[in-house]
Amino acid sequence: MRIVQLVPEIQGWSKSHRAKGKTIGFVPTMGFLHEGHLSLMSRGRSENDLLCASIFVNPTQFGPNEDYGTYPRDPDADTRKCRDAGVDVLFMPGADDVYGSEFQTYVEVERVSRTLCGSARPGHFRGVATVVLKLFNMVLPDRAYFGMKDYQQLQVIRTMARDLNLEVRIVPCSTVREPDGLAMSSRNSYLSHEERRQAVCLYEALLAAGRLFELGDTRARRYVEVMSERISKEPDTAPDYVSLVDPETLHDLEEVHDRCLAALAVRIGKTRLIDNMVFERTTKGA
Repeated sequence: MRIVQLVPEIQGWSKSHRAKGKTIGFVPTMGFLHEGHLSLMSRGRSENDLLCASIFVNPTQFGPNEDYGTYPRDPDADTRKCRDAGVDVLFMPGADDVYGSEFQTYVEVERVSRTLCGSARPGHFRGVATVVLKLFNMVLPDRAYFGMKDYQQLQVIRTMARDLNLEVRIVPCSTVREPDGLAMSSRNSYLSHEERRQAVCLYEALLAAGRLFELGDTRARRYVEVMSERISKEPDTAPDYVSLVDPETLHDLEEVHDRCLAALAVRIGKTRLIDNMVFERTTKGA
C-alpha cells in the first residue's frame, strides 16, 4: 500500500491509472476506522480496479465549540486496517495540503443542508461539501462510497454531484451496527460504560417507528412521539432532534405514505450520536 500526502502526487497517481483504463474507487474518512468504514472499503475493492482511501479530519466542518481538537485519531492503527482491507493508496494530507494559507472558496448545498443536523450545526455541511469536492478533484475517482448512517451527508453529496455535473458515481452503503443495534461511529469511543448501554435507545426508537410503519399508521406526529418516548426513558439523553422526513427533501412530514425517513440526533452525556432508518413499502409483483 502506497501512502501519499501531497496533492500533486495523488492526482498524478490517479491520472496515470485512468489513462490505462483503470477504475478507481474512493472511500473518504476522518480516520479512527471501524467496521463501518471497512465495509465501504470492501465494496470499493470489489467494484473497482484500484481503491483509494483518505484520512483527513476536516476542520471546516466543525463548529467553534465542537470536538475538532479531541476527535479520536489513531493513524498507525488506521494504516494497518487500510492495508488489510486491500487499499492501494492511502491519502493522508494535512490541513495545509488541503486548504493552503489563502483559502476562500466554499460549496453551499442549500435546501437539503438546512434541516436536521444542518439546523443544529450551522456551517457543518458547507465544510463537508467543500472538502468532499476538493477530495474528488484530488483523487479523481470513478466511484465514491458513503455510509447511510450519515444520511443527510449522503444527500448533500449526492445533490452536489448532480448539480455540479461531477463524473463520480456516489454509492450509498448500508449502516453497520453493533450486535445490540447501535450504529458504528468513531464517536462511540467517547461513551462511558453506562452511556454505551443507554445509547441503544436510538436503535430501539427507530425500531418502534418501523413497527408503526408496518401497521400502516399515517400520523407522522405519532412516529415522533413514540421515538421520543423511548429515548426519554434513559436518564442521560438529550435529543437535538427526533424527526420523520421525506427521504429526498429531508423536510418534515405530516402524513406517512409509501416512504419516509426516521432520523435522530441525541446527546448521550456529552456525546452527540445520530442514526436513521428508511421505511418503504414494496410493491409485490403479480
